[in-house]
Amino acid sequence: MKKQSATVRVASWSAAHPWRAIVGWFVFVALCLGIAAAVGTNSATTEDYRVGMAGQAEALATEGGLQRRPVEQVVIDSPSGPVDVQAARSAAADVTSRMGKLAEVDRVEEPVLSKDGKVLMVQIVMKGEELAARKRVDPLVAQTAAVQKSHPGVRVRETGGPSMSKGLDQQRGDDLAFSEMLTLPVTIITLMIAFGSVIAAGVPVLLALSSIAAAMGLSALASHILPDAGVGNNIILLIGMAVGVDYSLFYLKREREERARTGGRLGTQAIVELAAATAGRAIVISGLAVIVSTATLYLATDVIFSSLATGTIIVVLVAMASSLTVLPALLAKLGERAERRAAGRVRKGKRNRDHGGTGKVWQTLLRPATRHPAATLVVSLLIMLGLAAPALGLKLSVLGKDTFSRDIPAVQTYDRLTAAFPQMLVQHQIVVRADASRASQVAQALQDLRRRTEADPMFAKDADTKLRASDDGRISSMTLFVPFKPSSSQALDSLDRIRDDYLPATVGKVSGAQAYVTGDIARDVDYLDHQNSKLPLIVCFLLLVTFAVTVMAFRSVVIGLIGIALNLLSAAAAFGLLVVVFQGNWAQDALDFHSTGAIGARVPLFLFVILFGLSMDYQVFVVSRIREAALRGADTRKAVLEGIGSSAGVVTSAAIVMVTVFSSFIFLSLVEMKQMGFSLAVAVLLDAFIVRIMILPSALTLLGNASWWPSRGMRRARPEPTSATGSGERHLRQAQGTGRF
Repeated sequence: MKKQSATVRVASWSAAHPWRAIVGWFVFVALCLGIAAAVGTNSATTEDYRVGMAGQAEALATEGGLQRRPVEQVVIDSPSGPVDVQAARSAAADVTSRMGKLAEVDRVEEPVLSKDGKVLMVQIVMKGEELAARKRVDPLVAQTAAVQKSHPGVRVRETGGPSMSKGLDQQRGDDLAFSEMLTLPVTIITLMIAFGSVIAAGVPVLLALSSIAAAMGLSALASHILPDAGVGNNIILLIGMAVGVDYSLFYLKREREERARTGGRLGTQAIVELAAATAGRAIVISGLAVIVSTATLYLATDVIFSSLATGTIIVVLVAMASSLTVLPALLAKLGERAERRAAGRVRKGKRNRDHGGTGKVWQTLLRPATRHPAATLVVSLLIMLGLAAPALGLKLSVLGKDTFSRDIPAVQTYDRLTAAFPQMLVQHQIVVRADASRASQVAQALQDLRRRTEADPMFAKDADTKLRASDDGRISSMTLFVPFKPSSSQALDSLDRIRDDYLPATVGKVSGAQAYVTGDIARDVDYLDHQNSKLPLIVCFLLLVTFAVTVMAFRSVVIGLIGIALNLLSAAAAFGLLVVVFQGNWAQDALDFHSTGAIGARVPLFLFVILFGLSMDYQVFVVSRIREAALRGADTRKAVLEGIGSSAGVVTSAAIVMVTVFSSFIFLSLVEMKQMGFSLAVAVLLDAFIVRIMILPSALTLLGNASWWPSRGMRRARPEPTSATGSGERHLRQAQGTGRF
C-alpha cells in the first residue's frame, strides 16, 4: 500500500486519541478568543479608504490641516407643529454650553434657523479622525438626551456621521443575532432529517460555531496586519456557517457510507481513515479552491475587499482544520455508539440503514441527463441564460445614506435635518495646492468658481462657502453644497460640472496649482472607477487559479474548463435575478428595502469571487464521486449515475443549509447584505438543482471518456472487486493514490 496521505494520517491519530483531539480543539478555540480579547481589533482609518482624485484631495487637506472633521448636528424642532423659537433657542444655548465642555468636542457652531423657521440646528465639530468618531460619540448623545430632559417643550435629537455609524453598528449586531436565531433551528432540523440522529446533527453545527468563534478571534489578530473595515465578522458568520456545516456534512456522510459498505468488517478507526482518504481530500481541495479564489480580492487593493477576503480565508482555513482534526475524533466516539446500535438492531432482526448507493428518486431525476443528454443540456442552458439576461442591465452605485434603515433614530433625525436644510445633502470639498506666493491668485480663482456655481441651479445659493487656507498658505479649501440626494443624477452631474468645467476655467489657470475634489460623491465615483480598473485583472486571475486547482485535483483539462463554464453560468444567473429584484421597485415592500435603481458597487465583485469558491464545493464533491466510480471501471454514464446519485442527498442537505444561512441575510437591514444574501442563496439553489443535476451530468455523458482527458488513471481503470472488504481496501488505495492531501 502506498504511503498514507496527510489527511489520513491526521484522521488516524485523531481517531486513535479522540479525547486529546477534542480537548485540543476547544483549547485552540479558547486561545483564539483570548488573543482577540488581549489585542483587540485594529479598525481601518479614513486614510485606508483613500482612492483616486478624492483620495489625493483628502491627503492634501490633511497635510494642510483642512481635512473633514467628524460633525454632529443637534436638531431642535416640534413633533406636533411650528416650533417655539424662544424655547428652541434656550435649548440650543444649553446644547452649546454642555457640548463645549466635552473633551471630544473641538468647537460648537452658532445655532442656525431653517428658512421656514421650523428647525433650529446646532452643529458640533468633534476632535480626531473621521471614522473613529463613532467610538467617541456617546458622551455627545448623552448630553443631547440631558438637554431633551431639561427642555420637554421641544424635540431635541442628534444626528451626524458618527451617530449614524454608531446606530448602524448596533443594528448590524442585532441583525447578526437575528440571523443566528433563524439559521440554527433550520440547520439542525435539516441535519436531523439527513442523519436521523440528534447527536449526528449537532456535530456539524457545533464544529461550525466553534470554527466561527476561532475565526473571529484570529481575524482580530490579522487586523493588525490588514485593518478591519467593519465587515469581517459579518462575512465570517455568513461563510463560516455555510462551509463549516458543509465540510462536516460531507465527511459524516462518507463515514456512514463506508460503515454500511464494509458491513462491520472494519473497525471504527479504519472506517474513519477511509472517509479521510476520500471526503477529507475533497475538503482540502474544496477549501483551497475557496481560499485561492477569495485571495484574488486582494488584487482590488481596497480595504473593504481585503477585509472580506481575510475573514473568508481565515474561517475557511479554520473550518477545514476542524473537519480534518477534531471531526475524526468525534466520529470515532460516535462510531462506537453506532456499532453498538447496529449490533442491537441485528439481534432484534432489524435491517441496518443503508447509507450508500443511488436512491430511486435521484435515478429518476438524473434520467433526462443520462438518457437524453443533448436535449437536457440545451434546455437547461437556455433556462440559465434566460435568468442571466437581465444582468446586461446591471447598474452599480455606492450605497450610502439613502439606503440606511429608517429604523435608526439618528437616520430619522437626518431626514428631518436635510428636509429643513437641503444644502446639507451633498458637499463637495475643493482642495488646491500651490506655491505660497500664489495664495491670492488661488483665493481669487476659488471666489470666481463660487460665483459660477451661484448661477448654477445644481448648487445651493445660500450655503456657507467660506474659504480656508493652511498656515503656510500653500493649501486652500472651499466647500460647495448641493441640495439633491446623493443617489440623484443631479448630485453626480454637479461633480462632473466642477471637475470638467469650473475647475479648469478658474483654478486651472493658476500656474502650478493642483486642484482636486473630494466629498461623499467624489469618493463614490472614484471608488467605482478604481474598482472597475482592477476588475479585468481579478477576473482573469480568478479564472486562471480555479482552472489550475481543478486540473490539479482531477488531472483533467476538460473538467477544469467545464468547471469554469458552469461557475460563470451560475454567477451570471444569480446576477440576473439580483437585477430583477433589487434594481426595480416591485420587491421593496416584500424585502423591506429602498431601491435606488442600482446594485451596491461592492456586491458583484465580491459575489463573483465567492460564488466561484462555493461552486467548487459542489464541483469537487460531486466530480470526486464520479471520478471514483470511473476509476473502478464504470463507463461514464454509469459513473455519472453512481457519483451524482450517491452524493445527491448530502449535496441537497448541504444546499438547504447554505440557502438557509444566506437567505437569513435577506432579512437584515443593510441593503448590501440583503443583496449578497439573496444572490448567494439563489446561486446555490441553481447550482445544486440545475447545474449539478442537469447540466453537469449531461455534459459528462455527451463527452464520455473524453471528460477525463488527459488523465492516465482512467485508461488504467479496472472493474473493482465486489466484496465489501475488498471494496473498502481498494477505495482506500485509490483514494491515497489520487493526491498528496
